[in-house]
Amino acid sequence: MSVETEPSFHPRGGLCFRHVLTAHCCKPILSRLLFSKGIVGGLCKRKMAAACGGALGRIGLQFLRTRGGIAGPVSSLVPRVPLQGAGRSYGTGGGSGFRSKWFWTLPGRRVSGTVLGCAFLLGGGGLGLYHTVKFCFHNQFAQQMTPQSDTGDLRLTLYQYKTCPFCSKVRAFLDYHGLPYDVVEVNPVMRKEIQFSQYRKVPILLADDGETLLNDSSVISSAIKTYMISKDKNLKQILSYYPEMKYKDEKGKEVTEYSNKYWVMLGEQEVEEHYPSKESMKEEVKWRRWVDDWLVHLISPNVYRTPTEALASFDYIVREGKFGSFEGFCAKYLGAAAMFIISKRLKSRHELQSDVRQDLYKAVNDWVTAIGKKRQFMGGTRPNLADLAVYGVLRVMEGLQAFDDMMAHTSVQPWYERMERATKQHQGKH
Repeated sequence: MSVETEPSFHPRGGLCFRHVLTAHCCKPILSRLLFSKGIVGGLCKRKMAAACGGALGRIGLQFLRTRGGIAGPVSSLVPRVPLQGAGRSYGTGGGSGFRSKWFWTLPGRRVSGTVLGCAFLLGGGGLGLYHTVKFCFHNQFAQQMTPQSDTGDLRLTLYQYKTCPFCSKVRAFLDYHGLPYDVVEVNPVMRKEIQFSQYRKVPILLADDGETLLNDSSVISSAIKTYMISKDKNLKQILSYYPEMKYKDEKGKEVTEYSNKYWVMLGEQEVEEHYPSKESMKEEVKWRRWVDDWLVHLISPNVYRTPTEALASFDYIVREGKFGSFEGFCAKYLGAAAMFIISKRLKSRHELQSDVRQDLYKAVNDWVTAIGKKRQFMGGTRPNLADLAVYGVLRVMEGLQAFDDMMAHTSVQPWYERMERATKQHQGKH
């Protein structure tokens, strides 16, 4: 939040406090009294009011010490005007205003220093005390109400396909923790948006100064969570805990994997502070691995189960993704036909039942059973990384027939709705 040091105009119109003081109410000595110490310049309205009140209180004390009315050095603090009120008034449309005839025609045509001093002291001191207390309360209340981010000034940019379940996992994590991030939708055909990276898959999370890249959805969640908890390590140090490993599978295709990617890398004390027990941490790791090894592989066979479902899925993909008009047309019809065929191969590869819905139902019910009836989430009263991973994968089916069938034939809906609220409300931020 920036504060203007010497604004020329008040936000609601008219001259600012400093101009009013110097132009109408005070002689140069009062102006110097306030501004030479930086009392008004650079402060907000409440601080200026409190400072002015304090200054008026000091003027009152000086009057009480002189006991001679408006005389001597102190007289220069008050404008010299005709005592009969014949001078021009300010801000009253021609009436007597502040320099009223009554005020300046006290008995003896002289203002008592004691009376005037008391007036300054009581008025200025009271005003200063009121605004000081109000300012302090306002600051304390603002600090209590302003949410603090556990990532400080970490800047995040997510490169994604919106309908990708792995990208959805990362968004669920970031949204739940209330971490601000920019999104770059990647064209799945040309992928020009990620030409800067040797890693050609999404999600990719660009962090910090634009040079720190996090790949793999599980690594992203684990590393950022570790960063949020471990205040003494920077992000590059934390990424060294997840070393990259490359190898070739049975078909000779190069595969990139990451060690420890399901673990939040914490010390013993940090584990005790953030997990109910070591067993709960192991449970989180187990089910996060289950999401990547099993649950995510049930999505494509179910959303492309029939030609009609495949076409509806690609209609959604094209609508939400970054496609040109010709690319979108080809993707919708050719992609739907291709994925319908591929889904059958995936069904065989993962040894799914002839009705792939049954595998989806069983997996989801296994998850709900693991949570149990006594817990709202696997993390207890708050979602953990396993909750966020499962939710992120399942929600990519929203709006499709597979999602509606899952809600109708499993007991996942209460948990899913709790997760939806927790994510949208950024409950992990507090």
